[in-house]
Amino acid sequence: IMVPNLLLCLSFGYAAALRPTCLSAQFRRPGDYIIGGLFPFGTDTVNLSTRSEPTSVVCERLFVDGLIWALGMKFAIDQINNSTSLLPGVKLGYDMYDTCFEPVVALQPSLLFLTQNGTTGIGVLCNYTDYQPRVTAVIGPHKSDLCMVTAKLFSFFLIPQVSYGASSEQLSNTELYPSFYRTVASDKNLVEAVVLLLNRFGWNWIATVGSDDEYGRGAQGLFLSRAGNHSICIAFEGLIPTDLADPEAQHQLEDTIKLINNTKVNIIVLFAFSQPAQALLEQSIRMGLSEKVWIGTEAWILSDKTASTPNIQSIGTVLGFTMKAHTVPGFQKYVADLFTSVQQDKFCQESRKFNHLMNSDVVDTLCKECDHISLRNISSMLRHSRMQPVYVAVYSVAHALHRALGCTHHVCPKASIKSWQLLHFMNTFPFTVNGQSFKFDHTHSTNTGYKLIFWSWRNGTLTYLPVGDYEDSLYIDKSQIEFHTADQKEPTSECFRHCKPGQFKQIKGFHFCCYDCTDCPENTFWSAKDSTTCTPCLEHQWSPVRSTRCYDRSEKYLFWNEPLTIALLTLMSITISLICLTAVLFLKSLETPLVQASGGKLNLFALFALTLLCLSSCLYIGKPSNTLCMIQQIVHALCLNGCFSTFFIKSLEITLVTEFPHCVPTLLHWVTRRRAWLLVALCLLTECSFCVCYLHLGPDHLQPDYKSLPTEVLLVCTTQSWLAFALMHGYNGCVAFVCFLCTFMVRTSGKKYNIARGITFAILIYFIIWIFFIAIFATLKTVLKPVTQISTILATTLGILGTYYMPKCYIILLKPDLNTGDYFQNSIKEEPEEDSQ
Repeated sequence: IMVPNLLLCLSFGYAAALRPTCLSAQFRRPGDYIIGGLFPFGTDTVNLSTRSEPTSVVCERLFVDGLIWALGMKFAIDQINNSTSLLPGVKLGYDMYDTCFEPVVALQPSLLFLTQNGTTGIGVLCNYTDYQPRVTAVIGPHKSDLCMVTAKLFSFFLIPQVSYGASSEQLSNTELYPSFYRTVASDKNLVEAVVLLLNRFGWNWIATVGSDDEYGRGAQGLFLSRAGNHSICIAFEGLIPTDLADPEAQHQLEDTIKLINNTKVNIIVLFAFSQPAQALLEQSIRMGLSEKVWIGTEAWILSDKTASTPNIQSIGTVLGFTMKAHTVPGFQKYVADLFTSVQQDKFCQESRKFNHLMNSDVVDTLCKECDHISLRNISSMLRHSRMQPVYVAVYSVAHALHRALGCTHHVCPKASIKSWQLLHFMNTFPFTVNGQSFKFDHTHSTNTGYKLIFWSWRNGTLTYLPVGDYEDSLYIDKSQIEFHTADQKEPTSECFRHCKPGQFKQIKGFHFCCYDCTDCPENTFWSAKDSTTCTPCLEHQWSPVRSTRCYDRSEKYLFWNEPLTIALLTLMSITISLICLTAVLFLKSLETPLVQASGGKLNLFALFALTLLCLSSCLYIGKPSNTLCMIQQIVHALCLNGCFSTFFIKSLEITLVTEFPHCVPTLLHWVTRRRAWLLVALCLLTECSFCVCYLHLGPDHLQPDYKSLPTEVLLVCTTQSWLAFALMHGYNGCVAFVCFLCTFMVRTSGKKYNIARGITFAILIYFIIWIFFIAIFATLKTVLKPVTQISTILATTLGILGTYYMPKCYIILLKPDLNTGDYFQNSIKEEPEEDSQ
């Protein structure tokens, strides 16, 4: 029945639209309680940037949605006034004004609403508890940036303000805006739905564009913060101008499309109102942007003007979320009847009379274009416009007023109600509109959920096809979505591929979800808990490249069965054999002049010390321990000191004979025979004292080395105190240096044996070996470190054996004719007569 009536009214309205109507006079009515309304009747201000005086701002063209929203408020109030159960006997009035989408325009009627009832002035008081403003409550405005301005004014006076479209999350702050309410959900809910949609299709490489206003900036900011928590990578983020008359606007749109095209994304999320959104889509069509998936919001996705853009189907697939809103029964017929009535002179005269009662000379509604349109001009928008939020906003105020007045279902007392008294009832009590229950939450918002809309084109006709919904969770009917791809399946928009086990995500550039799959390096492993990094293995473990687990390290040290160890042991055995043979030979020839001149029994002691020194090589083979590490250097130092102490005594004897012959009768007996053993004991005791210092300052200790070898732990002895090491071995070096000083300048004739020469060469060999040893020992951290120490011991022993003892063995065995008292007697004395020759 309603459709034929609507068509009849359309025909009548079209025929009568040739002359002006009085539609602009329908937005003011007196009443017991006045509700203010702020609606965008117009758009495109023409003198905002050029005005130099605070004159009124003019809008260039009509915004049909704003007109329909205002008619929705008028319908709701007329319906309440005719109700017998809600505010019975009370008549609500209304006073609606244009905002023109501009804060400066919305301020003027907002100030008018704040004027003291019956006047045009705002009272300046210390206490506004008894202050009665012109309006009891305010419906609107629509945009968030306008509400950010007006809500601060109304919140000071605690006048209830209910917006039907402002969704900015900032308006959820009830401390800043205690009297602000809205019958739409916060952008926080919308953004959560968009993020879940992207995750459901696996889209993580996207572009996001917002209009350069409070809605676009706020929604995009929320989206960016939520996207990061859901592994969604933003390839491009930008803002598009809202003032399309600005000469720079076109360049900004072109740059935005170019940058989006460079990112190679297939998904674009657009947070904008219909005008900037339409401008961006038109620019993308002109520049030939390839087909994308556009994810929109109610702010533009239901706009017939946007959908009627030429060649709009070439942009690709359009998906978007719109609030779940029921149609308001009777509204379309009400509008049709109204457009019929505004053609009648009698009706128009009554309307102007009501306007006059509202002091219409103060501020005009500024909707002159309303008088020049017909029902046919708005019929398409009327079918798709979301009027329910306005309708619910009016009813929320009416229900609060009903409770504040203490009304029953039959009667309502007319009492003086202050605006702030409504807040308690709006905060705490739910209300019902056409059988649907509503309640403002702690942020003064309502959330009815969202529908997922798909732009379905059939033979050039657009249908807004519901394909899902979102309340607590997201539901999508993918079978109804026909994407722009060749197979009509969802396109991919990924910046990465899935990594294999043992690989981690290496971030590329500044996009955290754009990465290369890189093999985990050695000694790290891949953990599913954190796929962006590889987890290091524990110190005692290792792993190969691209590993998913760690393995225990095997121990590495100088094993007894290694070929190198066997070679060193063989050399040690040969060295000890040579020492033993030399000792046996010296023992058999102990009373001969050569052995006596060389030190007699001191030689056997020195050879015994060298034998122990060679045997100490075994301390460096096998698994080391703290005890072994501590003993190694002590045994080395003591054994070497035992040998050097005999050289020291012989060197002192040589010095006395050659440099201080006049002291020989009194001092020579201190370095010969039995008293020589006292000096040997004194040298060893001194070395023992340095060994005690070594133990006190910090002996060598076992240090596991996990870094030198890839799969093994190297067990090596590490020097803890280089000072202690230097004191202990430095003493031997000092003894050797004294021996060298006492012997290297001694000369003999060709007829005498030079014992000092053997000591000199033995000490030189020792110094050369230790220079190389110190350099290698201080830096080497491999398994060759004990090999170096063993080699040093054996080389030192062989050097002393070869330079000091082997020549004497040669004489004993092969030149026995030289082993005479005449050849060795006073062999260290110089013979001046031969030197003078």
